[in-house]
Amino acid sequence: MGFLGSPSMASSSSSSSSSSSLSSASLYGAAFLLWVLVLNGAAVCNGGSTSPFVRKVEKSVDMPLDSDVFGVPPGYNAPQQVHITQGDHVGKAVIVSWVTQDEPGSDVVLYWSKNSEEKKEAKGKHLTYKFYNYTSGYIHHCTIRNLKFDTKYYYEVGIGQTVRRFWFVTPPEVGPDVPHTFGLIGDLGQTFDSNSTLTHYEHNPHKGQTLLFVGDLSYADHYPNYDNVRWDTWGRFTERSVAYQPWIWTAGNHEIDLAPEIGEKIPFKPYLCRYHTPNKASGSTSPLWYSIKRASAYIIVLSSYSAYAKYTPQYRWLEEELPKVNRSETPWLIVLMHSPWYNSYNYHYMEGETMRVMYEPWFVKYRVDVVFAGHVHAYERSERVSNIAYNIVNGLCTPVQDQSAPVYITIGDGGNIEGLAINMTEPQPKYSAFREASFGHAIFGIKNRTHAYYSWHRNQDGYAVEGDSLWFYNRYWHPIDESTSA
Repeated sequence: MGFLGSPSMASSSSSSSSSSSLSSASLYGAAFLLWVLVLNGAAVCNGGSTSPFVRKVEKSVDMPLDSDVFGVPPGYNAPQQVHITQGDHVGKAVIVSWVTQDEPGSDVVLYWSKNSEEKKEAKGKHLTYKFYNYTSGYIHHCTIRNLKFDTKYYYEVGIGQTVRRFWFVTPPEVGPDVPHTFGLIGDLGQTFDSNSTLTHYEHNPHKGQTLLFVGDLSYADHYPNYDNVRWDTWGRFTERSVAYQPWIWTAGNHEIDLAPEIGEKIPFKPYLCRYHTPNKASGSTSPLWYSIKRASAYIIVLSSYSAYAKYTPQYRWLEEELPKVNRSETPWLIVLMHSPWYNSYNYHYMEGETMRVMYEPWFVKYRVDVVFAGHVHAYERSERVSNIAYNIVNGLCTPVQDQSAPVYITIGDGGNIEGLAINMTEPQPKYSAFREASFGHAIFGIKNRTHAYYSWHRNQDGYAVEGDSLWFYNRYWHPIDESTSA
């Protein structure tokens, strides 16, 4: 620090008057103080921005059972809780699922393309399950295969009794410059805020074509004895969207439903019975982790609440899966999970840390573009950072900017009964680019192999308003820095 001087050095100047000596001392002292403040500011490592928007403090309340959004469709044994998801690895198949309450009814789905009146038939299967004192309706699953890409299809369920008709559009054929728009919702639940989130998403002018759901569906486990009636109400509530476009499912902690105190010892039972995934198409042994291709995206779904340590089935599958991704065919590599790895809220802080330690080097090696997670009931977007350099002795144990790393986005802000996470860590860490404690949804619109446009939308705003946005540059084809904070 000698280059700044000090009071003792100043007073030793041979021919200075006492006043000039005091003046020099004051000058050097002020400079020293400024230097200390700069150093302290650098040590704090303040990050990006915390939104100034403050949501009105309101308690989250589940909609009552007689709400119109939970209405049972009219007619004898009418199919309800209709939902679809991708049924193969490339987008030429759709899993159609629904529930009949009075009797099994038909397992058949009739379907036809917009340009053809010839109805085809696909036959599925049905199942039931018991959970404590609840018995489910008849849950049907039917996979429609060999569909044409980029085609609108109509389909009917309830054949022979009360027939209900819906439609969906298959994705374009897989290719490097194929545009596609994904919606993103997590931790939805079935509160009045949940209804606002889904309505906001439905009216977004960017029009998501496929929804990536990052876990925590019904929150039935919030009720005494894990009241599975709330699985039924959630299925009827979301039907207005998921019967018409595929939701890609990720399991969260509220899907575990493990309750040995009431005799329920099988984890994920209601979720696995109700929500099927195409895991076998990607060589996965579990519906809880799998992959799909859709347009120009390769989407990997992981399970935060299944074993993921070395040599476990999930670990072995991911180790073999990542090298299979051909970025010349599917440039955009997206990962979904429930528990975030980078989180600056005082909720679920570092719960994803052990999984991060296991898999983050792979995400950097294979240049994952973006990781979407939920769990924390708020919104946050990170910079491109990694924390993989640490080797016990080198002391490099904090996240650093890394242009081969993903952007991590927490979108657990769907509106569930547990309410918002409003308590943030301070100061905002450097890896955090933007955060806000509000409910909302997001849109990830792929334009081509190099560019995608991302936007987050809070429920309180008009449908076209963006609370946060970013142009993403593909890590494989266009890996330039798109940071939004200094």
